Amino acid sequence: MIDVNRIGILVFDDVEELDFVGPLEVFGMAARLRKKGDVSIVGHDAKMVRCRHGLQVIVHEQLSECADFDLFIVPGGLGARTYAVQSKPILDFIRRQPGIVASVCTGALVLAAAGLLEDKEATTHHTAFDMLRAYQRVVVREGKRLTKHARVWTSGGISAGIDMSLALVAHLWGQALADEISTAMEWRGTP
Repeated sequence: MIDVNRIGILVFDDVEELDFVGPLEVFGMAARLRKKGDVSIVGHDAKMVRCRHGLQVIVHEQLSECADFDLFIVPGGLGARTYAVQSKPILDFIRRQPGIVASVCTGALVLAAAGLLEDKEATTHHTAFDMLRAYQRVVVREGKRLTKHARVWTSGGISAGIDMSLALVAHLWGQALADEISTAMEWRGTP
């Protein structure tokens, strides 16, 4: 088992809600059941973030003020494609993370823009494969629910982030905890 206690989930305007709320649910339950750990919503600044479908979220920590994370999740959505891929503070923050960095959906474009996917297999939402191919050193894998490397993971579209989060729980703390969370959530995703 790997000792991962500090988990960050990035949010930004026009983030896809399920891209970050699915992993938040999984890792929040993992922290509660393990009786240790911390899940933090991270934003570029301390404003309220307006998500793609209208949900408003107040960030817990600002990029400029927070410590590094053991696991950092980068969601997708319109804001990933239009804002996060061009945000120097976001890309620099992602590059400096010492732990596992994982993307949900078009969050893979942000990892690619940060240079984390060079010479690695990656997946994203099925409508964004060509956008990911624009990063020429990324090996795009269509039809895969997730890809994983030592410290960089990617998942396909939206709900695949829950599958990836459960796979990360199994990787980090064992399959028994992942199964317990999956049962509690009544989640029947793709293994």
